[in-house]
Amino acid sequence: MDDSTPITEYLLSMVEAAILARASDIHLEPEERQCRVRWRIDGCLLDGPRPPLDGRDRLISSVKIMAQLDIAEKRRPQDGRFDFPLSDGTLRDIRVSSLPTIRGEKLVLRIMAPAQALPLAALGLETAQLAHLQRALARPHGMVLMTGPTGSGKTTSLYACLQSLPLDGINVCSVEDPVEIALSGANQVAVCEKSQLDFPNALRALLRQDPDVIMVGEMRDGVTADIAVKAAQTGHLVLSSVHTSGARATLARLINMGVAPFNLSSAQPLIVSQRLLRRLCRYCRRPVCLTLSAWRGAGWDDGVPEAASPYEAHGCAECQHTGYRGRLGVFELLPLAENALNARGELNPGLVCQPTLRQAALAKVMQGETSLSEVSAVVMD
Repeated sequence: MDDSTPITEYLLSMVEAAILARASDIHLEPEERQCRVRWRIDGCLLDGPRPPLDGRDRLISSVKIMAQLDIAEKRRPQDGRFDFPLSDGTLRDIRVSSLPTIRGEKLVLRIMAPAQALPLAALGLETAQLAHLQRALARPHGMVLMTGPTGSGKTTSLYACLQSLPLDGINVCSVEDPVEIALSGANQVAVCEKSQLDFPNALRALLRQDPDVIMVGEMRDGVTADIAVKAAQTGHLVLSSVHTSGARATLARLINMGVAPFNLSSAQPLIVSQRLLRRLCRYCRRPVCLTLSAWRGAGWDDGVPEAASPYEAHGCAECQHTGYRGRLGVFELLPLAENALNARGELNPGLVCQPTLRQAALAKVMQGETSLSEVSAVVMD
């Protein structure tokens, strides 16, 4: 872009270039005299092309106009969206969030992937884990909780679970904020705070609709969690997500929200904790010989795996010289029986995740799917 380039033309070309680069977000970050542009690709922020020095305010105003935001309001956060047409005639949903900072407004444009639910087998679960999850989904009542930090793929896993159910023969209802994918055969409710349709109110109304399966997009408060847990006790299969660092931390989070330990254990939840690791670029990855100390430092205590084929990242044009292209999921499962928790909410010491998140991640290193440095950066003990 130069001074003669129309700002709208530059904005559209930037969004299109970001989509072609497989970016999930575009960050417009104001600096003293210009705007820093960064793209999030495979979970990492990379520098993008910068507009000229005097293009910052024009660029931010152009985005806000396209997202139907108030361009005169610069002191409070705003949220909006717009449809972006691709060259093949399809549209991409772009979500826009503005945030006032000391140097001006910061905008994040989230590029929504095409609305398509993945098959359950495509998530990346190990064979035993997949079988365990399928058994939990086949139960007439109980809970399946997807847990992890923001951006770990919980919503994708929830939709994969929903799609695996026989939607034609049962009443499936969901409460979401927002509805990310429209599933045929499911009754999906979008939360609307302006209409006082929040998670608790929507769940109470939904329970009067004779549901067989209930999906709660996220357990954010104690009231929602309590209603969902009691619904699992009274003959419903409940699917939901919780923001926690791991499977065991989910129990403490729910109890801190106010869910009674005996209610939680009697709901017999299957807690699935997950992370997304960057996948090594198959065009430029290089074999590497890892020493025993390297394996031990990563948490592997059984010596150097004989069948391991580890690789390390290198970088090429195909992966924007990052060494990684795409991402893969790793999971740990923690099933809870009725006697799994005591009265104080403490977990039975004999209950452990097999494999743990770290063990599942190291298995991907042995298979040459990701690197040891990526596991150390993403999976914490």
